[in-house]
Amino acid sequence: MGTAMTIRRATASDLEAAVSLLERSGLPADDARESGVELFVGAVDAEPGVVAVGGLERYGSDALLRSVAVDERRRGSGYGREMCDALREYASARGVETLYLLTTTAADFFERLGFKRIDRSDAPEAIRETAQFASLCPESATCMRADAGGGSVESVESVESDGSVDGDDSP
Repeated sequence: MGTAMTIRRATASDLEAAVSLLERSGLPADDARESGVELFVGAVDAEPGVVAVGGLERYGSDALLRSVAVDERRRGSGYGREMCDALREYASARGVETLYLLTTTAADFFERLGFKRIDRSDAPEAIRETAQFASLCPESATCMRADAGGGSVESVESVESDGSVDGDDSP
């Protein structure tokens, strides 16, 4: 893996870079600025700007994991996994039990993270009513589910207290 990545809640000044990364990655970004979307960005000291982005939409004990992208030059560095792990920890610490997602290109990646393919109709109603499900992602997108699961509460608390989670170099 490359240089350690720091993950933090996206600020207003991060939004343009986050949306740009989503668009360059071919992911829907039309609703990324909506109030129910919690966006996080990843940055490394060696590079200016955002190298990764990921988001959550929480609905009680369920959440939609969405908008996970890594800058093309940094793919394969472990940053996608690191972002997903941080989002799982963050969600779990806030009472989320189950994560859902839609993907058109990364089902194998998410399976390696413990997500299982499910029928789109098996997602809870609140998840199916999101813009991602209702209109932004095609019907052909793979629907997946996983337990929000554990993770270190210590790293999640750092998101809450100072807006960041420090990544490490472990795989």
